[in-house]
Amino acid sequence: MSATPVTVEETRHSSLLPMIIIGVLFFIFGFVTWLNGPLITFVKLAFDLDDVNAFLVPMAFYLSYFFLALPASAVLKRTGMKKGMGLGLFIMAIGAVLFGQFVTMRVYPGALTGLFVIGAGLSLLQTASNPYISILGPIDSAAQRIAFMGICNKIAGALAPFVFGALVMSNIGTFDKQIAAAASPTERDALLNAFAAKVHMPYMIMAGLLVLLAIWVVRSSLPEIKPSGANSEREIGHAKGGIFSFPHLWLGVLCLFLYVGVEVMAGDAIGTYGQGFGMTPEDTKHFTSYTLFAMLIGYIAGLLLIPRFVSQQRYLAISAVLGVIFSIGSYLTTGYASVGFVAALGFANAMMWPAIFPLAIKGLGSLTERGSAFLIMGIAGGAIVPQIFAHLKQHFDFQAVFLCLMIPCYLYILYYGYAGHQVGQRRAQG
Repeated sequence: MSATPVTVEETRHSSLLPMIIIGVLFFIFGFVTWLNGPLITFVKLAFDLDDVNAFLVPMAFYLSYFFLALPASAVLKRTGMKKGMGLGLFIMAIGAVLFGQFVTMRVYPGALTGLFVIGAGLSLLQTASNPYISILGPIDSAAQRIAFMGICNKIAGALAPFVFGALVMSNIGTFDKQIAAAASPTERDALLNAFAAKVHMPYMIMAGLLVLLAIWVVRSSLPEIKPSGANSEREIGHAKGGIFSFPHLWLGVLCLFLYVGVEVMAGDAIGTYGQGFGMTPEDTKHFTSYTLFAMLIGYIAGLLLIPRFVSQQRYLAISAVLGVIFSIGSYLTTGYASVGFVAALGFANAMMWPAIFPLAIKGLGSLTERGSAFLIMGIAGGAIVPQIFAHLKQHFDFQAVFLCLMIPCYLYILYYGYAGHQVGQRRAQG
C-alpha cells in the first residue's frame, strides 16, 4: 500500500519528523563517505600500494555516482522516495559485506568493487534525500536545512577516522616496524593478512546496522513528496525546451563536480598531503577529522547567517574566496602550518553543497528529479580531482600541484555564486 502524497503546505507544518529521519540518513552518509580518507592509508599498507593505486579508493567510490545517479532517478520514480531510500541502505549493506570480505582475502579489485557498490547505494540515497530536503520548505532557505543535514553528516565524518583508527589503525607505527623487520616474504604476508583482516568485523557490523536502518526507514511515517510539484511554484517559463534549456542547472553540475573535488582533496587527501612533509601514517591518521571539524564550524556559521543576514548565493561566493585564500596559505607555509590551512578549507567548503544544490534545481518544476540526478553525477569530481593530484605529485612539487588544482576550482565556484546561478533565469522570467 503506497503512502498518500501530501501537499507542500502540509509538509512545511509537519517537517520535524522528516528532518530527523533525513538527518539520520545524512549521519550515515557522513560516516561511510569520510572513511575514505583513512581507507587510503589503510589500503596503501594492507595491499602494499603506491599513492596512485591507493587513490583508487575515492575513485571507485565516487565514480559510482556518475554511472548510477540517472538509473537511481528512474528507480525512485517507480519506488517513491521512502522505499528508494530503504533500497539504497540495503545496497550499501551489500557493498559493506563485499568490501569487508575481499579486504580480508586481500583481493584489491574485489575491495574496490565493494566500495563501488556502497557508492551505488549512496547515489540512490543522495538522489532522493537532497531534493527532498531542498523542497521540504521554501527553496530560498533550503541552504539552511541542508546545513543542518551537513552538521549531522560532518559530526559522523569527524567521528569516522577516530572509530576506524581505534578499531583498525591502532598501533600503526608498531606495525610499520614489524613489516620492515619481517625476516621473509611469508612472514610479511602473514602480518599483512592479519592487518587486513581487522576490517572484517567492523564492516559486517556496519552491514547489519544498515539493514536495520533500511527497515526502519521503510516502516517509518516519512511522507512522500513529489519534487516536481513542490519546485514548480517558481518554474521558469522555458521548461518546454527540456532539461537542456536550463543553463543554470548545467553550470551547477560543473560547480558541484569541482566542489566535491576540492572537498575530497581537503578531507581525504590531507593525510597524503601531510606525508609529503615526511609525517608518518601515525601522525596523519586523524587529519581528516580536523577538516571535518572545520566544516562543522562552517555549517554552524551558515545556519546562523543564512538567509537572515546573507543570501545562500552570496555566502557561496564568500566561501569560494576563503577557499582561494586558504589554498594560497597552504602553499606559502610548510609542515603542520600548511596542513592547518588545508584543514581550514573545511570551513570554506562547508556551505558550498547546501548553496549549490538548491540554486541549481531552482525552477526546474517537472524536471526536478532529472536535474537532481545530473547534479548527483557531479559527485564524480571526488574521483577525478584527487586522482589527478596523485598522478601529478609524482612529477612535481606536491604543494604546487595542490595549489594549481584548487585555485581554478574555487574561482569557478566564485563565478557560480556571483553570476552563474542566474544564467538563463532572468531572460526566461523577463
